[in-house]
Amino acid sequence: MSTNIVLIDDHKLFREGIKRILEFEESFNVVAEASDGSEALAVIEDNQPDVVIMDINMPDVNGVEATKQLIEQHGDLKVIILSIHDDESYVTHALKSGALGYMLKEMDTEELVNAIKVVSKGGSYIHPKVTHRLINEYRRLSNVGGESQDAAFEYIEYRKPLHLLTRRECEVLQLMTDGRSNRGISEDLYISEKTVKNHVSNILQKMNVNDRTQAVVTAIKNGWVLVR
Repeated sequence: MSTNIVLIDDHKLFREGIKRILEFEESFNVVAEASDGSEALAVIEDNQPDVVIMDINMPDVNGVEATKQLIEQHGDLKVIILSIHDDESYVTHALKSGALGYMLKEMDTEELVNAIKVVSKGGSYIHPKVTHRLINEYRRLSNVGGESQDAAFEYIEYRKPLHLLTRRECEVLQLMTDGRSNRGISEDLYISEKTVKNHVSNILQKMNVNDRTQAVVTAIKNGWVLVR
């Protein structure tokens, strides 16, 4: 089945670059484009896409506000926010608006393709570089039994999940927690990106989670990784 995609970005050259990347995926079909948030509302109404890729910084109506309005009108719409900002506050606002994905514009092709595939199935996908920052913010703001999440995590004994994952998968999971991309993990472990991708898929399957973010959060809660 094909995934119908709408691109929303006020920079035409960037939008055309993303479109060319997506055209290499046989299952992706870019059905429409728009240059700002207000225009996006009409375009999406006319085309009913599966996934919307939305720039966060746009004139008139920005990406976060446009996403909020779109979700109110089309509750099952799946939105991926594109941004140059890796600050957790931007991610938080994007996710609160209803977006399922948050990608930095420095992403590589594989990361974008993976994000679209995950989000199109109802999962969430956050750029690996942002994941670590977001989790630290989550720990800072959350409270467990009246104590800060940071303090609560100190009581969890660090133990590798060798009952569930192989030693290599444990290493990959730790690097995922550190915010490393597949390429970064391959460089750190001196293995191919394809091998890393296979390890990540095995980790998600064994942990029974849908995406990298869920895997990292679950690993932290269980004391399977070090947050450093």
